Amino acid sequence: MSTGRYLAITGGVGGAKLALGLSKILPPEQLAFAVNTGDDFRHLGLLISPDIDTLMYTLSGDNNTETGWGRKGESWQFMDALAQLGGETWFQLGDKDLALHVERTRRLAAGESLTRCTSALAASLGIAHPIWPMSDDSVSTQVLTAGGPLAFQHYFVRDKCVPVVTGFAFQGSGNARINLEILHWLDQPDLAGVILCPSNPFVSIDPLLSLPGMRERLARCEAPVIAVSPIVAGAAIKGPAAKMMHELSLPVSATAVLRHYADFLDGFIVDERDSELQAELDSSGVAIKNAQTVMDSLEDRVALARVCVEFCASLPF
Repeated sequence: MSTGRYLAITGGVGGAKLALGLSKILPPEQLAFAVNTGDDFRHLGLLISPDIDTLMYTLSGDNNTETGWGRKGESWQFMDALAQLGGETWFQLGDKDLALHVERTRRLAAGESLTRCTSALAASLGIAHPIWPMSDDSVSTQVLTAGGPLAFQHYFVRDKCVPVVTGFAFQGSGNARINLEILHWLDQPDLAGVILCPSNPFVSIDPLLSLPGMRERLARCEAPVIAVSPIVAGAAIKGPAAKMMHELSLPVSATAVLRHYADFLDGFIVDERDSELQAELDSSGVAIKNAQTVMDSLEDRVALARVCVEFCASLPF
């Protein structure tokens, strides 16, 4: 296994699956995570960071594998009491999950940055790998729909992804700064690869790519930048990516994902079931790797992580 450093860019459940696999084969000094915070929002007076929390719960082994979100062994007395009082219950906060949001909000109110707060919360959950928010500045993903713009969580959770998507906007990204920890990691001479996890390109990866200078920084990266396609055989393994692509008049295929990242990508991993796309993918000029990318088990996650690391090592840098 490589002795260099890797940066994994991730968001959502699909990204967290590969992140877990990577964490099993690479120690904390070799692997760090840059996490989407475009999903972050205030709810019931608390700052919620869904993608950071999904990653922390996954790496700590505390994630609810049945729902794909939240903590295992959760209880719901708070939500039951809130419903009785007529409060907003469309976004479910379990009792254990609520404790994390309360503590995060307290720390931020006391002047901690989101980066420092995340580090402290991750350490309390027994996580040694660095987890960095994409920025300490606020960026809010807006889903543009036929009926008007919606905050991402309103679209995704409250409205269950029903509205027709016409585009996306990232409020605040123009003035947001890339997390300095991420830039420092990218500047290390032993950087061996950047891995875009199989997360939704539009709402889990694009918020980070929308930060000023980020796409350019990846394009001039002195180590391979690779991505794993979240689209397999014309469908998304998890979430609304395929629905979004259809409504945006994009082909629901791995090829469309590759084109989305083409300005900075060196390698692209597609599922073995997409072999009919091989000629089309090869014509892109980006190195293509076929692999089993559907991660149903921990063994699948580790196997794909090994493919990613080995693929990076095989590229001519």
